[in-house]
Amino acid sequence: MIDHILIYNAITMKRIIFLVATFMLLVVIPGNAQQPAPVNVEDGLLQGKFENGLTVYLGVPFAAPPVGNLRWRPPQPAAKWAGIRQATTFAPSPVQGSSVVGPGMSEDCLYLNVWTPAKSPKARIPVLVWIYGGAFNFGSTSDPNYNGANLAKKGVVLVSIAYRVGLLGFFAHPELSAESLLHVSGNYGLLDMIAGLKWVKKNITAFGGDPNKVTIFGESAGGISVSMLCASPLAKGLFEGAISESGGNFGPPRLTTYPGENLKLLPDAEKDGEAYCKRAGVSSIAELRKMPADKLPAVRGLAWPIIDGWMIPDDQYKLYEEGKFNDTPILVGYNSDEGASFSPPRTIDEYVASVKQRYGPFAEKLLKAYPAGSGKVAKTARDLTRDAAFGWHTWSWAKLESKIGKSKVYCYYFDQHPNFPKDSPFYGYGSPHGQEVAYVFEHLNAADPHVAKSDLNISQDMATYWTNFAKYGNPNGKGVPHWKAFSNKHPEVMYFNQTPHMGPVPSAKSLKVLDTYFKWRLSPEGKVWAK
Repeated sequence: MIDHILIYNAITMKRIIFLVATFMLLVVIPGNAQQPAPVNVEDGLLQGKFENGLTVYLGVPFAAPPVGNLRWRPPQPAAKWAGIRQATTFAPSPVQGSSVVGPGMSEDCLYLNVWTPAKSPKARIPVLVWIYGGAFNFGSTSDPNYNGANLAKKGVVLVSIAYRVGLLGFFAHPELSAESLLHVSGNYGLLDMIAGLKWVKKNITAFGGDPNKVTIFGESAGGISVSMLCASPLAKGLFEGAISESGGNFGPPRLTTYPGENLKLLPDAEKDGEAYCKRAGVSSIAELRKMPADKLPAVRGLAWPIIDGWMIPDDQYKLYEEGKFNDTPILVGYNSDEGASFSPPRTIDEYVASVKQRYGPFAEKLLKAYPAGSGKVAKTARDLTRDAAFGWHTWSWAKLESKIGKSKVYCYYFDQHPNFPKDSPFYGYGSPHGQEVAYVFEHLNAADPHVAKSDLNISQDMATYWTNFAKYGNPNGKGVPHWKAFSNKHPEVMYFNQTPHMGPVPSAKSLKVLDTYFKWRLSPEGKVWAK
């Protein structure tokens, strides 16, 4: 009986050894259906996974964790690791806002993700790098809307990079500036993006990507970041194309900020930082660094990029006028009813009062250009917020680059929405802020009764245009309507409304009135008034 048990145990052990050996072979043999072979990047070996016909790598470190003494410092190089690092799950999201640390969030957040269709490192596939939005206070690469699989299947390597947001990403203070050899502080989130792009340039070949064909794209704060990177000397040579969805950053700085005039100068941001430390009850940055992230006092209006003279050298409109920008092809646009997403006025009186408060001597001209309507507040009133925050910036960007740059410019206007009946509370509404993201990433649900065939067609076409742009610096190609380049002689934009078709710049007459306000704001009188 004992002999039988020994024989059984021996056979069982041999089976276990055989199964373990077989499993190890499945893991390490390149191209095996179970798991891809590890890839070698500059810091070590990464183990990804097969998913939806792609190879996916999640939670890849591109910089050191910005914790402890590295809080409020530019990103530092990631540490090398021994053995094989698993890259099959998303890394923690950034701490949100000023002190929101929920499940799955951490200060240790500087990671990126890669979706690649490449079968070989020699593939040299164009790269799209996604930068999330969230008003510079929120955002995460793990948001399901940002899953890059569908775009990658169209023949690009899709990368999404994380960056610090809120107080931890955009905090200026005289002590922090004194620590810097360049005497600047703030803009740490933007520096994270640059660190991510440098990682892509150095390592994307291992994933079958082409380091010489990188296109950055983002929405809202991500689109504004794209605009800032296009004007920053620190980002020179890190990308060959740029796509901005509801972005742009051409408004002048202002002490009391508004959408479209969000930036402050470094000395003013430093004063805000000093005031914050007083409210936090600390007398030094060292004390503030020791506070856990979830104990940092909440504050509104502090987290936004600043004109520091380094990352953002100057007013961006001025930089473009002087030809000081990274001249690459751009694809830029915005949505038809952005104003519906930003505390739209409830009454006509409320609208008139808010316009007078913000625009002062230009209020009456703008009220005529963007009328309030009668009874119910009209969409034309919401369009002032849309254009002040996004439309004017996109239009100005296109005009300036068309005039001064050598690269092609492509503009769009997203207006895909149901035609609501008159008795609907949504009658007269267009496409709100952020709606286009699901279309670009092809995440519409065909089974949803609210998703029409035209929605699916628009989504497919937008994904094709975006990936064509990454491949060719031009959105055009087989199977999609021709998209004409924007020029100051022929200022046409692509309308995404039921079908893609070219049309005039939306609200062009009103935009020209708003343009006089922004130009006045750049004058000595306008600068003094804004203070």
